[in-house]
Amino acid sequence: MEHEWADEAALEGRQYESLLESPYRWQDWAAPKTAEGKLHANALTGSDLIDFVNAKLIPHLKSFKDSSVEADSLEYKIGEIFSEVSNRFRSGYTLRDVLQIVDTLSFGSSEAKHELSDLYETRIKRMGNAGRNGGEYYTPRPLIRAMIEVVQPKIGETIYDGACGSAGFLCEAWAYLRRDDLSATDWDTLQHRTFYGQEKKSLAYVLGVMNMILHGIDAPNIRHANTLAENVMDIREKDRHDIVLANPPFGGGERPEVQQNFPIRSSETAYLFLQHFIRKLKAGGRGAVVIKNTFLSNTDSASVELRRELLASCNLHTVLDCPGGTFQGAGVKTVVLFFDKGAPTRQLWYYQLDPGRNLGKTNPLNDADLAEFIALQKSKGTGPKSWTLDVADVDATTCDLSVKNPHAPEAAPQRSPQQIIDDMLARDAETAKLLAQVREML
Repeated sequence: MEHEWADEAALEGRQYESLLESPYRWQDWAAPKTAEGKLHANALTGSDLIDFVNAKLIPHLKSFKDSSVEADSLEYKIGEIFSEVSNRFRSGYTLRDVLQIVDTLSFGSSEAKHELSDLYETRIKRMGNAGRNGGEYYTPRPLIRAMIEVVQPKIGETIYDGACGSAGFLCEAWAYLRRDDLSATDWDTLQHRTFYGQEKKSLAYVLGVMNMILHGIDAPNIRHANTLAENVMDIREKDRHDIVLANPPFGGGERPEVQQNFPIRSSETAYLFLQHFIRKLKAGGRGAVVIKNTFLSNTDSASVELRRELLASCNLHTVLDCPGGTFQGAGVKTVVLFFDKGAPTRQLWYYQLDPGRNLGKTNPLNDADLAEFIALQKSKGTGPKSWTLDVADVDATTCDLSVKNPHAPEAAPQRSPQQIIDDMLARDAETAKLLAQVREML
């Protein structure tokens, strides 16, 4: 990237000051070359290479995170990334072999960057499938793309994810908005004044920043911070955004002092995030948020109050009911809430996603599964999988918004506990009678 920026500065007659100076540039320590393009004989290897990386390179890159540097600058981002990185190589000879392989990779062309970003996304996804930390931060990309299609962001609007993880929402929104024929002004807007995120966990923060850089966003506006530590009553107009896209973590349980930052206190992390997102939206702003489907029906006071607030302050126009297996490795069912801030909800449109197969590792969600939802959502059409609910018909006491498809065949009524016990005793008596008959035959 610095080579590109130096070339651009030269064309414009400017002097470019490099962030990385010798001996910390790639061509100085990782791949010093001779005039013939071969690895220099004096290239560091063995213990010399390990000592340089551990004692000089990483500490130098960490030092970029300085109090005098702006938090949104690329310099600060480099410092934050390397504050979370340690060298796991023990052998300098093995590291030298790896560096030689990495040096053959091309980062120059857009095609190469696309391949690298695709590889990176695949690695994050596999981390999730293996049950490691990465899975916490991976939302199926077809679902994200469908959410973006409904929200339809435009250049000039700001997009925010306060639990951005590996930045999948922001990267897909970037892919939706970027075009080859963008003006220089629009390109600059997309690069610097469109995508905003926050992430609490160190690994996820590094994954997210790297993911956005590989997708082509030079200095991502992602902060390493606990979003829930911010008092929602302190959010001002200048802090608000046009669009919220998010899949906040659920469960966890924040400390009581964190819960005090919210008017509706709850130990459920996702409920705190939803309050944050509502207040982070500008008037007329649009939101699409993934949440556990139990949010729609739970009877605890926090759930009921939060549903009331959502219906009163936002137009919750669409609820997408996702099937089990949408999130690989997660044993919960989810819904996606689509809402516009500034007007109360009058009517909800539900869509029950049914791909016609069991979703799993070998059968993941794909874009075709969501095509009908995207098409029907525009007109809010009704059918076997979709229906509407008037808020006037919602029970005022429980504010129950649970998914109840009126077109689905009615399930058989559940037996009462007394009936279940009576049936069990009757079967036991029948079994005893049969055993008695068998005994007489012996």
